This record gives sequence, structure tokens and C-alpha cells, in this order.
Amino acid sequence: MAKYMLIMRGTDESNAALLAGFEELAASTYKYIEDLVKAGVFVAAEGLDDARQGVVVDFSGETPVVTDGPYGETKELFGGYFLLDVASKQEAVEWAKRIPTVTGAKIEVRRVAGDDETPLETAGSGLESNGQI
Repeated sequence: MAKYMLIMRGTDESNAALLAGFEELAASTYKYIEDLVKAGVFVAAEGLDDARQGVVVDFSGETPVVTDGPYGETKELFGGYFLLDVASKQEAVEWAKRIPTVTGAKIEVRRVAGDDETPLETAGSGLESNGQI
């Protein structure tokens, strides 16, 4: 089994549509989560707060620059995720196709790298020796 993250991405327009039909969408999302649990693939799911409440820490220059939301240059924002433990990428895609959402939204499917795929000894972070990872 492998873990896959189904990342919900939306635009200003799709997010507005989502909020307009929130009650119905919430009910169908709870049903979707029940289906994930019954199938034994559910690991976690979370929605993110409004982007206007967040900040971006930009490391483009010599020192980090913090910018408050909203982010006018961003066309799509992450709105939340589902984390599944499934047998294949195709199974993750099939679950992604069933996510209740609105027209204009997108679901990005990404495999979560396993611990054995992150060679900490060669990363040069020093974190592997002090237990921080």
C-alpha cells in the first residue's frame, strides 16, 4: 500500500461556488469520507482556512519576506486535502474522481514518499542524528 494525497485546488470563482452550496457539499463530503473509511483507505482529511488569513514566507532574497494574504498573483489556492492509503496511483485517481466538488475545482493526486525513500544521511541536514525527523 502507498499513501497518496488528494490536494483540493480552487480558484476565486470555484471557491465562491463552493461557499454558495456549502451545506449540500458538506453533506456529500461526509458521505464520501464514510465511503473511504468503509473501504479501509482513509488516513486523514482537512480543509484549510481562507487564504486571506494566511501568510507567505518568501525565500527569494537574502532574508525571508512575509506577505499577508490574499495573494493576487496566485491563480489557484490549495483548499484542503484527503490522505489515502491505497494499492496504486490508479486507485487514488479513482477516489479523486469521486470527491464532491464544484465546477472549476481541481484535485491534484500526489504520492507521499515513504521513509525509506528519504536518505537522511545524504541530505546534510543534521536532523537524522538528533531525532528531529
